[in-house]
Amino acid sequence: MQADFGFNEHHQNEIINYMRFARSKRVLRLKTIDSCFEELKDSRLVEETFTVDEVKEMLDGLQMVVRGEVEMELINTAHTNVLLLRQLFSHAEKFYLRLQSDISELENRELLEQVAEFEKTDFKTTNKINQEMSKPKLAPLNEGGVSELLNKEIARLQEENNKLKARLRSLESQAMSALEGKTKVERALKDLQKVQGEQQLAAQSQEINSLENTVAALKEDYERSLSANSASQKDLQENLISAKHELLRVQEQLALAEKELDKKFQQTAAYRNMKEILTKKNEQIKEIRKRLQKYEPDD
Repeated sequence: MQADFGFNEHHQNEIINYMRFARSKRVLRLKTIDSCFEELKDSRLVEETFTVDEVKEMLDGLQMVVRGEVEMELINTAHTNVLLLRQLFSHAEKFYLRLQSDISELENRELLEQVAEFEKTDFKTTNKINQEMSKPKLAPLNEGGVSELLNKEIARLQEENNKLKARLRSLESQAMSALEGKTKVERALKDLQKVQGEQQLAAQSQEINSLENTVAALKEDYERSLSANSASQKDLQENLISAKHELLRVQEQLALAEKELDKKFQQTAAYRNMKEILTKKNEQIKEIRKRLQKYEPDD
């Protein structure tokens, strides 16, 4: 019985293409693993008896080689699947499509058995047809698919355009109503101005006078504040000058105190003793230099 994935003939052939590629890679890797065993037999199994350590060593080496081959195949398969998904997603994005995948379906036993059955039956019967239709890249969508997408996009844009036109008509109606209301308000304002007349002008004049008085009071307060700030700045400057003079006076007193202290130190017995010792040492050094000059040869 032919397996049914719900695809059209073109997509069915694409699946067969990929399964042929996967099978060829699988067969190649199995041959590599078989060669690992054959190489072990030919290179190591040349004696009739082996010790336990030798057998263990051979099995460990074989395990390492086979593990590396299997791991390489699994990694290569995962990377290959990523490249296939990259082609599908890139092709879909050209037509503004967003594809989604369900990872849980990758372990669906029923679907996996269906794929295995498909490989046994359809893969073999359509092998010849697939060779003729095989292509290295994804084929573009047919004209029917493109037209359908364009028609849907045009319909969506027309619907959006109709909504915008209705919104524009609504805004125009609101604008006309607002304009009429503005005209009514202007007429009512003119009538009110005629009724109020001089009373409104008097009230405005009184309000202006009140504002002028307020401004004059604020100006006076500002000038007083400015005068107070100037006096404060003058006091600060005088205090700064006084502080500088005091600092100079203190520095002068410190200099005098240092000179007085130095003078008192020179008058102490310890200072005189030290000076006498230094004088004797200098005389001894001069005597030693005179003696050394007697033994130095003339230049």
